Amino acid sequence: MADIAPIIVKKKKAVHGGHHGGAWKVAYADFVTAMMALFIVLWLMNSSDQVKKAVGGYFKDPTGSGKMVGSALAGSGESLSIAKDDMKKLKEKIEAAIKAMPKFEQFKDNLEMTITGEGLRLELLESEHDTFFVSGSPQPTDSGKELLEKLEKELAKLPNPIVIEGHTDAKPFSKKGTYSNWELSADRANAARRLMQDLGLSAGRIGQVRGFADQNLHDPSDPDSPKNRRVSVIVQYQEPPPGEKPKAKPEAKAGPSEHHE
Repeated sequence: MADIAPIIVKKKKAVHGGHHGGAWKVAYADFVTAMMALFIVLWLMNSSDQVKKAVGGYFKDPTGSGKMVGSALAGSGESLSIAKDDMKKLKEKIEAAIKAMPKFEQFKDNLEMTITGEGLRLELLESEHDTFFVSGSPQPTDSGKELLEKLEKELAKLPNPIVIEGHTDAKPFSKKGTYSNWELSADRANAARRLMQDLGLSAGRIGQVRGFADQNLHDPSDPDSPKNRRVSVIVQYQEPPPGEKPKAKPEAKAGPSEHHE
């Protein structure tokens, strides 16, 4: 029997390219991160100065323990400080709140708001028929309480420091005594402070309480005018506007002028 040649089967082993690993994923992630950073930069370049300060304040104080802009309470919109450009909006907002009061027609001439180098100044002016304090006393009237309550609701939303001033006219007391315009003006400012704090305003927001007696008259041409009897609430800037400095105020000191209402 003839020998049978063996059958040889040759199998070709397929060779695949080498394993590339996940290097491409790292490169792609870097690309996406760079694009995100680019978009953030472009957004910031077109944002307002207030937003830029808020973002910068977060990176300077991410824990929110400081007083920088944008560092308070999880970046809430209400944590942004009121800058000079926004004081006009705050003024309009307070005007709208006052107009919503039932007694708006009665109070419309008793509240003046002006934007100064120190901040937004709110003047609660008395008149012959409308008073915010009991005559010769630091006790607020019902009208005074109602108006201060409206102001507190709006001011409580802001982080800005607040200054409260008391002023009197130049009328002397009918009886002599040690209690003068200086004590009365300071006591009325403190009474306004206590009332606003009782309504919910944080005590840490009060920067100063000032008493001027009759040394800073609203109407210098008529020292006895009832408009000189007033309480001023000042919403200060977090930082003074560029090129502007807050007006220096004289320190309250004992004086001879006395007041009867």
